[in-house]
Amino acid sequence: MNATKKLLSAAMALTLLAGCSSQSAAGTTTPEESSDKPVLRVGMECNYAPFNWTTTTATDLTVQISGVDYADGYDVQIARRLAEDLGMELQVVKLDWDSLILSLQKDQIDAVIAGMTATEERMKQVDFTTPYYVSEEVVIVRKDSDLANITSVQELSGKKVQGQMNTIYDDIIDQIEGVEHMPAAETFPASIQALQAGGVDAVTSELPVAIGVVAANPDLTYIRFEAGKGFTDENGDATVSIAVSKDKPELLAQLQASLDKISEDQRNQMMQDAVERQPAGE
Repeated sequence: MNATKKLLSAAMALTLLAGCSSQSAAGTTTPEESSDKPVLRVGMECNYAPFNWTTTTATDLTVQISGVDYADGYDVQIARRLAEDLGMELQVVKLDWDSLILSLQKDQIDAVIAGMTATEERMKQVDFTTPYYVSEEVVIVRKDSDLANITSVQELSGKKVQGQMNTIYDDIIDQIEGVEHMPAAETFPASIQALQAGGVDAVTSELPVAIGVVAANPDLTYIRFEAGKGFTDENGDATVSIAVSKDKPELLAQLQASLDKISEDQRNQMMQDAVERQPAGE
């Protein structure tokens, strides 16, 4: 999804890779110094609302990721619930999307909770819990375009369609016959900017993200396709799971056990709350 940015080595603390400011790909977040709890280091972009985003406003729901920035979103709330259940101190580490799995493998973070789908290719590199959210694949288009009322993905044939780099939302574009598959965007916000500027005709997304984008941008709308006329993938729908290093099976089991305690109704409500709470423009 995101292009790799240079890590700020001066912001490293001890051996931990920590969270960053809104302008960089890495920085320092220090758990409460008075806490004797073990630390759960969770990696995410903090740039993919409503799953995760960066804010300068501290609330009871945010987690500090730098001297001035905080993380919030659905992923943050899932991470908070899991850390609390496991008796651990949560540390959110803000990273570029392409750095997340590598950071797991290098033991710079303990888990990825970042709207990540457990694809076959990723499962060769890391382990995953069962999905903690099941979504739906949609496209976002300009409200005044001739695509605003389409019902099938194949009606995007001949159109310029863009997804985010190294995500299933870039991969699924090739299911559209005759599509003009545009180079993937480095970040999801960049793809929305390209759509509004007329550089692309449609952007692939998942439903909760699209809902938030459209709420903040009245010039856009999203398309939910008719049954049997949408995208297909190995997971059926867009599912997201927690990723853990293959070297940490015990942690994977602990996270799975804690995750199982959060009911589907609770997860859906947490997502709805995140959609309503996300800052305008995310």
